[in-house]
Amino acid sequence: MIVGIPRSRTIDERRVGLPPRAVANLVARGRTVLVERKAGMGSGFSDRQYEEAGARIVHNIDEVYGRAETIIKMNAPAPVEYDLIREKQTIVGIMNLAVADSELVDLFLARQCTVIDFATITDAQGLHPVLRPLSQIAGRMVPQIASRYLQTDHGGLGILLGGAPAVPPAEVVIIGAGTVGRNAVRACVGVGARVTLLDTSHDRISEIDWAFPGQVTTFRANEATLRKVLSYADVVVGAVLIPGAKTPHLVTKEMIGGLRENSLIIDISVDQGGCFETSRPTRLSDPTYVIDGIVHYCVPNLTSLVARSATYALSNETLPYISAISQGDLPDALEREPYLASGINIMGGKITNARLAENLDGSWVPFEDLMTGGSQ
Repeated sequence: MIVGIPRSRTIDERRVGLPPRAVANLVARGRTVLVERKAGMGSGFSDRQYEEAGARIVHNIDEVYGRAETIIKMNAPAPVEYDLIREKQTIVGIMNLAVADSELVDLFLARQCTVIDFATITDAQGLHPVLRPLSQIAGRMVPQIASRYLQTDHGGLGILLGGAPAVPPAEVVIIGAGTVGRNAVRACVGVGARVTLLDTSHDRISEIDWAFPGQVTTFRANEATLRKVLSYADVVVGAVLIPGAKTPHLVTKEMIGGLRENSLIIDISVDQGGCFETSRPTRLSDPTYVIDGIVHYCVPNLTSLVARSATYALSNETLPYISAISQGDLPDALEREPYLASGINIMGGKITNARLAENLDGSWVPFEDLMTGGSQ
């Protein structure tokens, strides 16, 4: 089995599919790993490090796609890669196909690719083990982003996030008590901000209330409570996730009008469509825009700001799945890693994920129906 790791063509994407130490693990298991020249530079990994790990450095992306049966990506292929994707190739990464370019989805179907989206892998507890480390990092980055964009030189309110003696701290509102939300709460409380959390789950709210007694104000999320917290928020963080589906717009443009001018919105859900009606994806080199006086920070690949940490954190979770996939026998891979089944979104020219099909207004077929006699 030949595994290919191309350099990302997504604008401002500095993360890479696997770090050298994960490549060494695959090579030790008999896999051939092709790494495109400078694929890891954005994360601080040199070509020499990959070579020392046993990878073969190739000098163009055409060779990676042309020779590898399995392509390991950080995110979905960029348009410049579409023509390189081969018939029945396996593409693996955080795809977010529910909000991907429809042309890409059609191409995957037409070329009968097997597409595995790490974002939809679900374990026995209903949790998302591959997304978890990136969500943890994204949540913990909230204070440093909020601090920067509350500054006057970045168009903010000129508020110190943690306050000062006789000067109150910023009011941070976090919508969603999943992994991102919980980590954002922890990080914001740690720097001294006043934190309000909203979620629809009483159990999650209770968990936060128990972990941070007297430090976090909590509400059940509904239109009335959203309007209430927006009336006093300096920073609003969107941390809502529905894996494999678009995030609903919980905060309308009219509701955003309740924020005071120069307040800050950080929509971490924007990679799945965003939970604010006014959200649209931006990029790290131009991360913000202003609507009705409100600063919006909506970067889908937020953790690329800490690309090395993010790459290591993600590979800790993805390597067992990639190792299983790279054997070349899908039924055997599923026997070794049964949760991998929930990550299969497209196979044999069919959509195999019900939630994805619903978002695309299409039909779907359980992948088991496409496997005959233990083969794809």
